[in-house]
Amino acid sequence: MNFFKLFAKDEDGAVTVDYVVLCAAIVLTGTAVATSINTGLESKATTITGNISDGA
Repeated sequence: MNFFKLFAKDEDGAVTVDYVVLCAAIVLTGTAVATSINTGLESKATTITGNISDGA
């Protein structure tokens, strides 16, 4: 019975869950930022390519 009381008071698992959720949020935010930057760079690269082709 004492084991179960100690197990119920243990917060290590809760800290681990918080850490996993935080890491997932960081990864998702990084992915969203990278996708946004990639879209903007692709647009600019297409414009530059078109300008070079028209000028050549």
